[in-house]
Amino acid sequence: MLRNAALSAPLFTIAICLAAVPAPAMAQHAPSAHAWSNAKLAPDARAKLVLAQMTEDEKLTLVFGYFATDFPPKNFKADPQARPGSAGYIPGIPRLGIPAQWQSDAGVGVATQGGAERKRGRTSLPSGIATAATWDPALAYKGGAMIGAEARASGFNVLLAGGVNLMREPRNGRNFEYGGEDPLLAGTMVGAQIAGIQSNNIISTVKHYAINDQETDRFKMNAVIDRAAAQMSDLLAFKFAIERSNPGSVMCAYNKINGIYACEQPWLLTDVLRRDWGWKGFVMSDWGATHSTVAAANAGLEQESGWPFDEQPYFREPLKAAVAKGQVSKARLDEMAHRILRSMFAHGLFDHPITSAPMDLPPAMLTSHAAITRADAEAGIVLLKNAGDALPLAATARRIVVIGGHADKGVLAGGGSSLVYPVGGNAVPGLDPKFWPGPVMYHPSSPVDALRRQLPGATITYLDGRDAGAAAAAARQADIAIVFATQWAGEAFDPSLTLTDNQDGLIDAVTGANAKTIVVLETGGPVLMPWADKTAAILEAWYPGTAGGEAIANVLTGKVNPSGHLPVSFPRSLSQLAKPSAPNEGETRYAEGAAIGYKWYDAKGDKPHFAFGHGLSYTSFAYAGLKAAAPKGKVTVSFTVRNTGKRSGADVAQVYLSGSGWEAPKRLGGFQKVVLAPGAAKPVSLTVDPRLFATFDEASNSWKIAGGTYKILLGHSADEITATATVQLPARTLPAGWRP
Repeated sequence: MLRNAALSAPLFTIAICLAAVPAPAMAQHAPSAHAWSNAKLAPDARAKLVLAQMTEDEKLTLVFGYFATDFPPKNFKADPQARPGSAGYIPGIPRLGIPAQWQSDAGVGVATQGGAERKRGRTSLPSGIATAATWDPALAYKGGAMIGAEARASGFNVLLAGGVNLMREPRNGRNFEYGGEDPLLAGTMVGAQIAGIQSNNIISTVKHYAINDQETDRFKMNAVIDRAAAQMSDLLAFKFAIERSNPGSVMCAYNKINGIYACEQPWLLTDVLRRDWGWKGFVMSDWGATHSTVAAANAGLEQESGWPFDEQPYFREPLKAAVAKGQVSKARLDEMAHRILRSMFAHGLFDHPITSAPMDLPPAMLTSHAAITRADAEAGIVLLKNAGDALPLAATARRIVVIGGHADKGVLAGGGSSLVYPVGGNAVPGLDPKFWPGPVMYHPSSPVDALRRQLPGATITYLDGRDAGAAAAAARQADIAIVFATQWAGEAFDPSLTLTDNQDGLIDAVTGANAKTIVVLETGGPVLMPWADKTAAILEAWYPGTAGGEAIANVLTGKVNPSGHLPVSFPRSLSQLAKPSAPNEGETRYAEGAAIGYKWYDAKGDKPHFAFGHGLSYTSFAYAGLKAAAPKGKVTVSFTVRNTGKRSGADVAQVYLSGSGWEAPKRLGGFQKVVLAPGAAKPVSLTVDPRLFATFDEASNSWKIAGGTYKILLGHSADEITATATVQLPARTLPAGWRP
């Protein structure tokens, strides 16, 4: 945005830390004798009772949101009741016991706006794409629960989280916030995180709805796509996430879809979201994404967010006037207010009111949360290459040179509204851009310091890498050279896939001087690697968050066995992309339809540099006994995973499906992360969602499975299939809103 299914209860440690946050003697909205205070009533019934007592002006209060930080360019002063330096505020209605909505960006943690005088120091998870690389929904849930706990302790009850946009454009500056290129993986992982957030009696959004795939011209860009293709790709990712988490809100996007702005697109907001999917929450706009009053309200937008970023306060005086004229019916205004109230009841905002809003959190909470984010980072780091078992670092290595990436200071974070300001401040202050979408932030978790703690017998030196000749000379004298390469990405711009500042040249120089060169990447997504064949090993660490330096060191030294797998394909060159040219302004036609990422490569018979699902380990795994059955059309897949190496480790077994008449030769149908000791084996059983065998038929608004034979493929990645089975399925039609 523009600015300077619950799986289990929250973690016990989070609950303890929350108890340490002092609360005032009385909550803002104490329990009352109102009929809707009865928590035994259904959310819809409670919302209906409140609504019956509301004046029109009170209803209008609920549907209009304010930015919560001073914004001098528009002479805007934030409401004093808003949380300082935060994203949004909707006033409460004390007469009826309706709490205020205090909103914070929270893609990877509780964020602070860049224009705030004082920044909240909070815990940052690794980037969303890093969490997706864990392929571990339970871990994603824990991370979400951590974010929700810190948000609640910070005085927030609505979080702008849950980015599930698919990676159609690898150069999209916000890819780091999202869940990758496959709808099943992205929807499962992001849905788990949303469920974790909402376990804290907090509303989370899922965003940015929809086809929001580039930052270039993001306020006006028109995404042109076949509706059926959208249903089988981008919208399916949202559907999976919503089914797994029941988010209280959907945030509509900036861009147009087939010529109509997302926040006034009836097909998206009413036909798909409400009619077909039966979702009962409320739609809020992105900050600056509302463009009308009548069209937006009647299309399905319930809450205009972040005034003053829109051209007009469309849902304030203009909406009142539109209701008076009958352009927006009173029934529609009632529905808007009802949906907001319903989510507030359903997710605990009435029954568990926010009691305090400290700027600083208890040290015990931050310590326990650092362990959660470190585990996430460790599980999401992907070992892309490991020639000759260059990793883990040999215990006999005595001279190690670390080069570049400010690895002596900290680890890189993505820029824009999701940025979490760390406790201890920016480890590398003063880098450009210093302002929006900056500042460029490094969390103060130094990989070099962590390596020195873990390898006390080695001499570890650091060079900043600005002088490639000096770096090569140092590498020549070392047993091992480790180059940290970074690519900053953020909101409002789309970076190149080529590493900046001639880092490719630096890596070439170092690999030429030392064959045992390891490259650690801190990037928001794929980058081109013309030097890959010359390296001994490559780690993709993404933006690894608060404890990222320690996590990277743990993987390099072997204290942690890497288990991350790519949630996206890494291309060899721009020519392999569905759209090789840079993101453009105006209209973008998605001719590839639903064939995103690995599906595009498969359809074209092309091989990426590193495939979707790829990830190496310090041990090895084998699969056996693949079986597939389809009793009454319900497909189940079973097999055994065995650790055939000498170390404990975790494997991600991936099941793909192959049919005819699809957008690509195969689709991801299921996955399971399995932790095994050396020699141990574990049986795995998966049930495949029938929609993954279907194509979407726009004419009948349904999912259609063609009768016939389908292949079930078991593999380590999209391009490493080890076993195949078949199932016979009858023809079947599922309604558009079908769910398990």
